Amino acid sequence: MSDQIEPTTALQRPQPLDIARPPETVTLTPETVARVQEGVAIAQAPVVRHHIDQALAELSAIAQGTADQRVSGWLRRWAMRRLIKSFFRVRIENPEHIPTGPNVLTANHLSHLDPFLLLAFCPPHPYYYILGDARTLYNKRWKRWLISWAGGVIPLERWWKEELAVMAAADRDRDDLKPLATEIRDHVPNGSSIQQMRQIDQAVKALLARGDGIMLFPEGRLGDQEGHMHLPLKRGTVLYAMRSGVPIYPVVIVGTKTLYFRKRLTLRFGPPVEVPHQLRPKRAAIDAALADLEQAFNDLMPSDYEEPPGPKLFSHWLNHLFW
Repeated sequence: MSDQIEPTTALQRPQPLDIARPPETVTLTPETVARVQEGVAIAQAPVVRHHIDQALAELSAIAQGTADQRVSGWLRRWAMRRLIKSFFRVRIENPEHIPTGPNVLTANHLSHLDPFLLLAFCPPHPYYYILGDARTLYNKRWKRWLISWAGGVIPLERWWKEELAVMAAADRDRDDLKPLATEIRDHVPNGSSIQQMRQIDQAVKALLARGDGIMLFPEGRLGDQEGHMHLPLKRGTVLYAMRSGVPIYPVVIVGTKTLYFRKRLTLRFGPPVEVPHQLRPKRAAIDAALADLEQAFNDLMPSDYEEPPGPKLFSHWLNHLFW
C-alpha cells in the first residue's frame, strides 16, 4: 500500500455530529480553499482510509471485550515526552488535580499538537484513548506511524467548518467552488453514520468500564485564540461520563495556538467535575453538567494571555509539522 500524502430515545441513541447547522463565519481566502482541497485529498487517500478502518476494527474488538493492540502506557509517555521536549518547554500547574483513575479528560483545543502534549505529561495509567478528527490524526506520515505504534485512537469522521463554508458558498453564488463542494459531498464522510457512532459509543463504555480514560476536546473544533473557548460545548462529553459513572477532568492548554522552538507551553489542571451516574441521562442533568464544565473551564482559562516577546524560531515549520 502506498504511503504517499502528507428502539431508544434520542438521548440514548449515539449522537451524530450536527451537520445541518449553518457553518460558522469562515473567510474563504485562497489559503482556506487550499486547506479544504488538501482535506478532501486526505479523505480519499487509501493509506488514510486503511488506518481509519483499522482503528474502527479495533474499537469493535474492544466493545466485544477483546484486548486491542497497544504499547505500554509508560513507553508511550516516554516517547511522547521525548518528542515534545525536543521542541518545547512545558509547565504543569495544579498537578494535584491530575487524574489517576478512569475519567473523561477534557481540554480546550488550539493546535493539533494538543493530544500529543497531554499524552506526554499525563500519567500512563489510566491509559488514555484520544477521540479526535480522523483526518488530522492521520494526515501526516509521522503521525500515522506514531499512532499505529502506540494505539489508543478513536477516529471521528466529519465535515470541517471550512468545508461547510465552501458548500454554503457554492450553493449561494460561488460557481467556482461548485466542483469542490461536489467532491466534499461525494467523498468526505460527514459524521452522520449512526452505525459508526454506536460503535464508538460502545467502545468508550467498554474502555471506561475496564479502567481506561477517554481524552477529548469538547469544543469540537480548533480554537481561534488563546484564552477563549467555543461554546456551547458538545454534549457527548458529559454523556460518556454520565453513562459510565466517571468524573470529567478539565485541563486548559496555554500557548499552543502559535508554536515556535523552545516556547513555554502550559497545562493547567482543574478539579474534577462530578456528574450523576445515569444510564439514560435526562436533558436537565445533561444541561446542568455542561454548565458546570463550562464554568470549570472559565475558572482555569487565562484572562490576559500575551504572546512572549522575542524571536519565534522555526515557527512556520513547527506550526505546519503539527497541522
